[in-house]
Amino acid sequence: MSLDVIARPGGSAASHARPMSEPLRGWRAMVGFVLRRNWLRLSVWTLALVAMIPLVFESQRAAFPTPADRQAYAAVANTPTVAALTGVPYAADTLGGILVIKIWMTIAVALAFAASFLITRNGRAEEEEGRTELLRSSVLGLHAYTVAGYLVIGTFVVAVGALIALVATAVGLPAAGSVPLGGSFAGVGLFFVGVSAVVGQLASTSRSANAMAAVAIAVAFILRAVGDLNGSGDQAGWISWLSPIGWAQHMRPFGENLWWPLALLIGGGVALCWLALALEGRRDVGAGLVPDRPGPSYAGRFVSSPFGLALRLERASLAGWFAAALAMAVLYGSVAIAMADLIGSNSPLAAMLGIEAAAVMDTMLALLVMLVALVAAAFAVQSAIQLRTEEATGRAELQLSGGISRSGWAAQRLALPALGSGLILAVGGFVMGAAYGVARGDASPAYELAGAALAYWPGILVTIGVVIVAIGFVPRLAIALSWAWFALMAILSVFGELFSLPRWLIDHTPITATPRLPAADLALWPLILLSVIAVLLWAVGLRRFAIRDLQPGA
Repeated sequence: MSLDVIARPGGSAASHARPMSEPLRGWRAMVGFVLRRNWLRLSVWTLALVAMIPLVFESQRAAFPTPADRQAYAAVANTPTVAALTGVPYAADTLGGILVIKIWMTIAVALAFAASFLITRNGRAEEEEGRTELLRSSVLGLHAYTVAGYLVIGTFVVAVGALIALVATAVGLPAAGSVPLGGSFAGVGLFFVGVSAVVGQLASTSRSANAMAAVAIAVAFILRAVGDLNGSGDQAGWISWLSPIGWAQHMRPFGENLWWPLALLIGGGVALCWLALALEGRRDVGAGLVPDRPGPSYAGRFVSSPFGLALRLERASLAGWFAAALAMAVLYGSVAIAMADLIGSNSPLAAMLGIEAAAVMDTMLALLVMLVALVAAAFAVQSAIQLRTEEATGRAELQLSGGISRSGWAAQRLALPALGSGLILAVGGFVMGAAYGVARGDASPAYELAGAALAYWPGILVTIGVVIVAIGFVPRLAIALSWAWFALMAILSVFGELFSLPRWLIDHTPITATPRLPAADLALWPLILLSVIAVLLWAVGLRRFAIRDLQPGA
């Protein structure tokens, strides 16, 4: 489907002028265009989110097979740690309530990020690349492309919610709770469609829009966590009502099954989309209402290098990932003892997580260090795919017009995710160990956990190598494949034991192949092997990038 055909849905040369009285003209053609450009991403997100329900449900049914097991879990589930991470537990003596505790927050936050990033990709990013201006140059209405994006992504989140409701009912959960469960997810997604729509009008770049949306999700999560920590019994505190995630949780699927909070989420999302359309009519195409801060007139020698330029462009992203890792490290380190006590007193939960009773504390610390490593890996993927973004937008061609080789340019750009992830690991592990040491009255864990976290660095370098190979061989699919690889790695690392997946599959990702310190003994051979694989992947990917043609465009 060519842009020229889309831009002339009526096919008449006499209708080149776009009447301002028809701001939605051509929106149906735009819906097809958005679907064509995003069908793979929408399919992957849908499959990944919906598939979590039967996998987690079956693992919970195996871990808590009898009412007595579920009653025992309910007796120890209501802790500050559980409230902060997953929400105030309720109906924890039922399989539906346990499912909500285990997976609700993960799916809700993931769907919020998916909706936000997809809205940005089909809104602010399109203006950056000039596609929106080209489409509007003919008969397309002012809001047609924008509204098409809202409709497609809004339909996507509703479909995810509906499929989750159907799958939850199909595995044996009561429909009276399954339908509100799906509705709560759809409500979160719709609200953050609106949030991303507004920040897309405020920001001048897709990078800034995604950063603003991520901050909004983080603030909503933190407000919800504070409200849940200050709740009473199985009821959250009033602060959670300041968060749209808190609104969705108050639907309480498999509990009271309330529907009225969904009206807040839908109404908020629609109102924000309406505000975004009003703002779109008050600004120039390509411009944001919050202009970029002008930089210095001259670039220094460091900023003129590919690495220096990458660091300057991604400094806000790097700071955000650092803040997230540090917040996690402080939280996990301070509650590690309480979490170990909880698991140690609950044999079904310990068995489900594969934790031996004699090593609960060390195993818990190893698990928490691995979660920090996943944050570092997520930063590494997000930063490494900027290499493809620079190529797709045409900026790479401008930078390569100087006296630097392609492989040298790419290697310097990729030094940022490599070094940045190592720094996140070291600082995150040290801070977690320090927080744990304060709770224990001993400073030594800070250095021990810093070393345990750094053990994951070769595995993260392998992850970056996979991104480089994807960029080298399949550049147009590289971003989607890179995030799919990270999602697979994260699911196998965190939920592999929970889902009772095959041992050979769980143990052979860059993260799970790393010795889990301090629970396991330090083994050098896995780290050496991962380092060799990383070197090979980097060499193959950089070589391929150096000899193929540049491929601008999404």
